[in-house]
Amino acid sequence: MSDAPQTEDEELTLVTAAIAGDRAAFTRLYDLHYDRIYRHVLYRVRSVQDAEDLSQQVFLQAWRAMERYRPTGAPFVAWLFTIAHNLTMSFYRHNKLDRRQEGDNELELEGVVAEGDPEEQAEARVDQDRVRAAIVKLRPEQQLVVSLRFLENLSHHDIAETLGKSEGAVRVIQHRALQELRRIMEREGANG
Repeated sequence: MSDAPQTEDEELTLVTAAIAGDRAAFTRLYDLHYDRIYRHVLYRVRSVQDAEDLSQQVFLQAWRAMERYRPTGAPFVAWLFTIAHNLTMSFYRHNKLDRRQEGDNELELEGVVAEGDPEEQAEARVDQDRVRAAIVKLRPEQQLVVSLRFLENLSHHDIAETLGKSEGAVRVIQHRALQELRRIMEREGANG
């Protein structure tokens, strides 16, 4: 059995039912999207426990707001990513943590060279940590666009729908974020 609905129409049917208060439909949406939301949050907070807590809060807030949700053409998961981003930012503010500091080291990164040379694996981890550290130094809106575009592979159209901006504005935010990432990484490379 595949986790994803067979078509966008099937997901829209689930969303429509959840808006009407159908708990089973919302549970199905939860099952479909929990892993992506969890990975997104974990990437940001780097603590397994905090990521689990925040991911649950995302879905709790989504359930509470379901009757106000209106499909915009963007995937439902894009709305969930927005909630996750807002909760993550609130988490950092509430805990008075500096977003620019690295979190704890509980996170086991996916996508690291699984087999082969241990030196390559170590270099891949260092590179991923450098990119993560640079991303969290971006402005919150830039972080969200970079995360949705490159980590979650959403289209510019879907991101624009999610943020209530034009595709052009999203492309500008992305371009500026990538320029800033390059500057941050070059500056840190020169200092490290």
